[in-house]
Amino acid sequence: MSAAQVSISLPKRIWDFAKQLLLWLIIALVVTSVMDLWRGKDIPRDNLPPLRGITLAGAEVDITTLSQDQAVLVYFWGTWCPVCNFVSPAVNQLSEHYPVVTVAMGSGEDEKLKKYLQHQGYDFETINDSDNTIARDWLLQATPTIMVFKAGELQYYTTGFTSLPGMWWRMLFA
Repeated sequence: MSAAQVSISLPKRIWDFAKQLLLWLIIALVVTSVMDLWRGKDIPRDNLPPLRGITLAGAEVDITTLSQDQAVLVYFWGTWCPVCNFVSPAVNQLSEHYPVVTVAMGSGEDEKLKKYLQHQGYDFETINDSDNTIARDWLLQATPTIMVFKAGELQYYTTGFTSLPGMWWRMLFA
């Protein structure tokens, strides 16, 4: 094989790889969108319970008020949740650029949760829902659960693994 044949085949191989990658990304986007719609079908969009609480830092949080001017990501998670170990770092990174409020479900007393957050290096605002009262009010059945609110209204809802790009897109389009 000559050098000219190699140089022609390399760009073609790169182009073919790019097309395959794009196809897989489109398929993944469609599948995850359908799954989000299916998993979110039982979540009411009207007459939602209030989402308020006191963070571990002592700040009062009201998602309706906080989301009036900009989108707010609400992340329900638990220290015991294995999938949350993959999602929480992305949520923490997103919290550097957007308002993020997290609700730690059934993750123990405040001091234990503070130590966990410090150990992991998470800086996001966290409401400790140690007895799952907030989670029950919202009929949550899976962790992690991510919601995006804008102007006090629920814009996006997803459960399970969500990537950083997926969260960015939801925040941008809210």
